Amino acid sequence: MQDSIFTKIIRGEIPAYKIYEDDKTFALLDIRPMQPGHVLVVPKIQIDKFYDLPDEDYVALWQTVKKIALHMEKILGQRTLLKIVGIDVPHVHIHLFPADPNMPPNELPIADDAELAKMAEKLRLE
Repeated sequence: MQDSIFTKIIRGEIPAYKIYEDDKTFALLDIRPMQPGHVLVVPKIQIDKFYDLPDEDYVALWQTVKKIALHMEKILGQRTLLKIVGIDVPHVHIHLFPADPNMPPNELPIADDAELAKMAEKLRLE
């Protein structure tokens, strides 16, 4: 597998605005922010999908996400939102960004009960 941009950043081959690092994770500002303060949290191990991470790295990633989110909320005074997209870079990364206080509430239509029941049956874990 070719090194991802995040692997190159972690090794110091590409500059980044690092805000946190420990032995398993790295956090940096996104250069294309959804909001000022948009942070990416990545595991140091290059794995494409978050659910393929070894348990130790998975737990470390989410501990760092929590630490950064709490810090962002304290410093920026806004709720911190998160997003996992997983298609742009083949290296797990969690997007953390301050909530836009002017963002309208979710106005998506409510799903049909029959559709919800059918999908719940399809996805139910035994």
